[in-house]
Amino acid sequence: MNSQTLRLTLQGPAGNIEAQSDAPLLRDGAAPHGVAVIAHPHPLFGGSMSNKVVQTLARAFVQCGWQAIRFNFRGVGATQGVYDEGRGELQDLLAVIAHCAPQGPLALAGFSFGSFVTSHAVRTLGPDRAPQALVLVGTATTRFDVAPVPAELHARTLVLHGEVDDTVPLADVMQWARPQFLPVTVIPGVEHFFHGQLPLLRNLVVRHLKAVSAPSA
Repeated sequence: MNSQTLRLTLQGPAGNIEAQSDAPLLRDGAAPHGVAVIAHPHPLFGGSMSNKVVQTLARAFVQCGWQAIRFNFRGVGATQGVYDEGRGELQDLLAVIAHCAPQGPLALAGFSFGSFVTSHAVRTLGPDRAPQALVLVGTATTRFDVAPVPAELHARTLVLHGEVDDTVPLADVMQWARPQFLPVTVIPGVEHFFHGQLPLLRNLVVRHLKAVSAPSA
């Protein structure tokens, strides 16, 4: 993402996992607010940690003081293994969390297929390792069984979707969110990959992260 990006090789269930880490610039030796792990879109359709939406999410977290970890699912880039329809990819994500954020504040984010995998990571981790912030963008509810967001995480969750998304129709996301009474932020005139609107995406995520990090009144 920038000249300060640290390249990582982590051990995963199917072999090496290729990852990258970006740390915020903090004054006086302060520590990052926590670790944010970001999952990319569908591996069979060009999805990778270099995806522009994924990079935008990473920039938003770094701007808000989080260390941002992006990684490639199995079969993508230098990550070993083969596509596993979300099952193995969930294990990849959990392995990255175990390596990079075994304790301390955790945030999770995913784009498209990555949102599907992230939703199941939240379910698997349970309340003892619940994320302080959760961001789901272009959530792939059309082709995948996205897990519901626990009610206690709703206030810390941002679901973003483009009004004219032709990959995951907005109606499908609303059908998933409606039984949960989970709010969805709809961006008018925007499609799945947020072409021309990445700065707006970043700003909305930054606003959410600042809100969930603000001290209670």
